[in-house]
Amino acid sequence: MHIPDGYLSPQTYIPLAGVFVAVAAVAVKKVKKEVSAKSIPYLGMASAFSFLIMMFNLPIPGGTTGHAVGSAVIAIILGPWATVIAVSVALIIQALIFGDGGITAIGANCVNMAIFMPFAAYFTFKLINLKSQKPLRIFIASFISGYLSLVLASILTAIEFGIQPIIATSADGKALYCPYNLSIAIPAMAIEHLILFGIAEGLITALIVRYFFKHEPTMIYALNKGGKNE
Repeated sequence: MHIPDGYLSPQTYIPLAGVFVAVAAVAVKKVKKEVSAKSIPYLGMASAFSFLIMMFNLPIPGGTTGHAVGSAVIAIILGPWATVIAVSVALIIQALIFGDGGITAIGANCVNMAIFMPFAAYFTFKLINLKSQKPLRIFIASFISGYLSLVLASILTAIEFGIQPIIATSADGKALYCPYNLSIAIPAMAIEHLILFGIAEGLITALIVRYFFKHEPTMIYALNKGGKNE
């Protein structure tokens, strides 16, 4: 799901980079208030975990790749603001050192996977689980939040590079950046994530949340009444 260089026009990646910087600045302030000293090692582990599972990516039609991200489970356990920091660090390292995702597309990739996805997952979990402490309901809510957030993030990604043939063309009408329009980009991204990567994200999320609920339930941000990790 990493967008490479050359697929987004400046009128797309510059505003998205601005959004990322603004949200990341807020996230840093939020994390200082919400994440306790006990949870700091988990934040580093979460970033490493996200980095690792995103390296298992497969190329798919439409000019990008598909993979699990880990944003959903991090958002549920540590909170969405902490996830912004953890996953952004992983994405930036991947782009700068490993060439996974474009340099110009760092802001877009961070918006999709480190901002949009964790908040979508967190609020989906809260909506489905409500305040339940039942293991089965928590498991189901975790799976759906992981599955749905990844699918929605993939569609958002597809829209970003799928609109390029509309907004960035040469004088003779040829696409200057991504050559795939929305009719190709959205199905290519959505189908793969609906039938494969979304399920993987859902299972990863549900299994890890179940583990934490069994062994360290107070660590789960989304279940904490005070909204803070103790």
